[in-house]
Amino acid sequence: MSRISSRLADISESATMAITMRASALRAEGLPIIGFGAGEPDFPTPGHIVEAAIAACADPRNHRYTPAGGLLELREAVAATTARDRGYPMEARNVVITPGGKGAVFGAMAALLDPGDEVILPTPYWVSYPSAAALAGGVTVTVPTAVESGYKVTVAQLEQVRTDRTKLLVFVSPSNPTGAVYTPDETAAIGRWAVEHGVWVLTDEIYDRLVYGDAVFSSMPALVPELADSCVIVNGVAKTFAMTGWRVGWIIGPPDVVLAVARLQSHSTSNVANVSQRAALAAVTGPIEPTLEMHAAFDRRRKVMHRLLTSIEGVVCPEPMGAFYAFPDVTGLLGRPLGGATPGSSMELAGELLEQANIAVVPGEAFGAPGSLRLSFALSDEDLEEGLARWIALSG
Repeated sequence: MSRISSRLADISESATMAITMRASALRAEGLPIIGFGAGEPDFPTPGHIVEAAIAACADPRNHRYTPAGGLLELREAVAATTARDRGYPMEARNVVITPGGKGAVFGAMAALLDPGDEVILPTPYWVSYPSAAALAGGVTVTVPTAVESGYKVTVAQLEQVRTDRTKLLVFVSPSNPTGAVYTPDETAAIGRWAVEHGVWVLTDEIYDRLVYGDAVFSSMPALVPELADSCVIVNGVAKTFAMTGWRVGWIIGPPDVVLAVARLQSHSTSNVANVSQRAALAAVTGPIEPTLEMHAAFDRRRKVMHRLLTSIEGVVCPEPMGAFYAFPDVTGLLGRPLGGATPGSSMELAGELLEQANIAVVPGEAFGAPGSLRLSFALSDEDLEEGLARWIALSG
């Protein structure tokens, strides 16, 4: 009998967190590491949100247990702002507050999946989706996308892998890790396919306000209202409001799914910290100007990153139109000398960039897409340009 359950023994550490911690350790040793791995804004949480949290600390209401599904005021605010922004009617009973976006993903999959149910997951994918599906007993079915298509999946590809065991499609736009944003027509077509075949959709909208240029965010159940009863939306305050450490996310979905997740949390995490929930309430109901400043900085940085990455011979990189990541295809660099080494995989290339150029990137293997790298542009302008200049210099 093993000491660790097979359910958890098969779950690997988050590759993005591992890269970030490795970079931090090397930086602590005195090396001039520049990290492109972190999936979080480099800005502080806006002041009015922090002030709301300080006030919440002094309020005895927040010193006690509260409902496992979240404070009613926050659930109402999430429902109201989402309905306003999407034109998608909902109420507080459609919302459950979760411990971060990851908590929302894990909770949704636990509520929807039975052992053996298949989850269609386009690649490249965020590293935690397969683990969440596996812990719920689901079987992940990946659908590769290509750099030539801008890392977008088509209805034809989805239909090719659909079986009578297909229960759930994971749809992400804007995308982590690629920065791809589906058009409204593309989003609606996939939503109609899901309705036609009785497939649930988990749509991760955590980067909904981080779109650039001509790209337009579109919410699938708003475009395809008949999907509403078989769709869950995952979102939260982490990315838009620079609140990754506050750990507040949510699920929007049918009331039976929301109640199931609330029951799960009542036996596991209980309520999200009340002070964090009060801060999130200030975020979703407060002024938008601080987020616009962050958006402008990300927009500027993505253009610089795209220009510098595509100046490297052998790198192919679609222009990221959402989130704060670029996802270059580096197969043209593999098997070619880089400094004193010849990396044969994107994993090896990432290792050499860390050792020789002191820059930390995440290899595509972590996202089910070997031959690629993910670089975040959620870092200072100076570090971004210096880090990529090191790579360019190393490439000769």
